[in-house]
Amino acid sequence: MVKKNEPMYSLPTVDDIFTTQEIRDEESLEKVMDIPLEDLMDFHSNELGRQPFRVDEKTESFQRLYDSINNVGFLQPALAREDAEHPGKYELVAGMRRKRIGELLQFKTLPCIIRQMDDDTANIIVTDTNEYRDDDEILPSEKAWAYRIRLEAMNRKAGRPSNNLTPLVSDLRGIRTNEILSKEVGESREQIRRYIRLTYLIPDILNMVDDRKIALRPAVEISYLPEKSQGELLDAMIAEDCTPSHAQTIRMRQMLDAGKLTGEVIYAIMSEEKPNQKDKIILHTERVGKLIPKGIPMEKREEYIVKALEHYSRHRQKQKEKQEQGAR
Repeated sequence: MVKKNEPMYSLPTVDDIFTTQEIRDEESLEKVMDIPLEDLMDFHSNELGRQPFRVDEKTESFQRLYDSINNVGFLQPALAREDAEHPGKYELVAGMRRKRIGELLQFKTLPCIIRQMDDDTANIIVTDTNEYRDDDEILPSEKAWAYRIRLEAMNRKAGRPSNNLTPLVSDLRGIRTNEILSKEVGESREQIRRYIRLTYLIPDILNMVDDRKIALRPAVEISYLPEKSQGELLDAMIAEDCTPSHAQTIRMRQMLDAGKLTGEVIYAIMSEEKPNQKDKIILHTERVGKLIPKGIPMEKREEYIVKALEHYSRHRQKQKEKQEQGAR
């Protein structure tokens, strides 16, 4: 029932008064514009605060794209949307490498498709476009964050909690979002789950996964340890100059579940000699230090020792050759 003093009509907005429907429809359509590079903001609308993929200028695919743009310019526009937090600026949704190449070539603008989209749609596009990168150039951490951000956005769009990565019925078709993602990216649901677990590693350990020092499955087991325990594991790895095997990480997780995992337990596990562990060469500082010039910084001492050994090896080889010549 309408109240006695309540108007039975709604007042027109300022846009209704001063613009036509045709103008409003045109503004809602996507369009291609040359955007000044300085007005293009990096993507920031997710938990990571940026795109999951990084720009690596050393890769072959980056060089191929650079050569193409240098020769013929931009063949494809990037994708951007108006940045709600910075009026007059645009948030780059797809095209980070093209923007970087434009900067290197000192271009002033980058052609962009300007599209209206919500955060979840933008996050799905961000994790889906990767501008001709080769699979072997994508780091495990990049893939991990891409899967997590994309799956959480898909869950929200399907009306499910974003932290529920395997909802029972996540859309009207009754299909799990992780099943849809599995088909889209060509990886099994279990493998996607493993990669997403990597996002729960502390940064230093995640970097070791990227550097191929720790394999995927041990890294997944480590991801279930609290940050404090991961820090203690990192300290033990540095002290023992080794990384844990899959079996060792499983034991750590079992000890965690039993409430018995401590720093001492982690160190004891890591100090065990693995069957495939190579023999170590131990150099005592008090003996080796006397032979290294004081001006050489600590981080350069290994390089100095290697070069010294190489020089000594060549010297031994020359002596051997002289002895062989003298014996003839």
